[in-house]
Amino acid sequence: MIETYNEPEDLLVDESFLAWHFKLPDAEPQRWESWISGHPDRARLVQQAILLLDTTRLSEKPLPMQQIASAEERLLQAIPNAHDKTLPGRRRGLLLVANRRRWMVAAAVLVLLGAGLIYTGVTRSRGTSISTTFGEVASRQLPDGTEVMLDANSRIHYAGDWSEGKDREVWMDGEAFFHVRKTPEHSRFIVHLTHMDVIVTGTRFNVINRHGIENILLEEGKVILRNKKGEQLPLTPGEFVSFNEDLWQKKTVQPDSLMAWKEQKLVFNGTPLRELVTLVNDHYDVHLQLADSSIADSTISAILPNNNLEVLLQALDATAEYQVTRDNGNIIISSRHYSR
Repeated sequence: MIETYNEPEDLLVDESFLAWHFKLPDAEPQRWESWISGHPDRARLVQQAILLLDTTRLSEKPLPMQQIASAEERLLQAIPNAHDKTLPGRRRGLLLVANRRRWMVAAAVLVLLGAGLIYTGVTRSRGTSISTTFGEVASRQLPDGTEVMLDANSRIHYAGDWSEGKDREVWMDGEAFFHVRKTPEHSRFIVHLTHMDVIVTGTRFNVINRHGIENILLEEGKVILRNKKGEQLPLTPGEFVSFNEDLWQKKTVQPDSLMAWKEQKLVFNGTPLRELVTLVNDHYDVHLQLADSSIADSTISAILPNNNLEVLLQALDATAEYQVTRDNGNIIISSRHYSR
């Protein structure tokens, strides 16, 4: 059934997904990791669902039990078969096995969705969202004067209260470059990613949060990375860290290549084609694919535009190694074969 999921709310009414996200004892991590693996669309769907859950937890306050019970009842009425006593106990909902407070986070999301409110409606009452469309790069200024540049298909959300002395918190999905403004009180600026936080006081850094992989390149200043276990890793200027499967890994990268997206360029330097496909699909919301998996690890070195899909495809097609064709809405990269 999970193969048919294509909306965040599909995941939010699945108790197995919630158990996996909250790492409950009855979670099925292999099931969900296998479902996500190798499917960029599914990874994006999971990130959207998690972002909705995080949004409802921006400013949790104790709720009267009567209000909680009322919300529970409305939620159960909205879910088909929720009261069916003949269903197996686990299928009757995470409410029977999960932490009550965590379940109410999901309930709050579903109540909003059931009322016809989308994510922008949620954030209006709790803060502000900024996003870019496919193929768009945009610069914005946050309430404290911090400058942020968003890459294509990226979004950030920030809470409304940035009073002096309080932490300035941002939730991010996609890719962005931050130039954080220092405050007289040295209040922290925190970027929340899926699996970790980036904590700074004033600095310049680039962040990627896509498909379960989180990368940080520190250009100036100092940041501290903190994962969900509370473990911390400080970074100094020039350091690049990739976080995947609960592991930090420092790597050597070419900053100019990594930051080329700010100038609306994509720089590939011995990049495997499978990575190019993922990157282009993220930027343009297209179905670019390889004609043959045998060329997935073939590499390409080129500088291509990231603000014009057609020019990018024409540049790929003009190479001696690869050709680009279209078939029923799919864009296919294949290897050129020369007759000798």
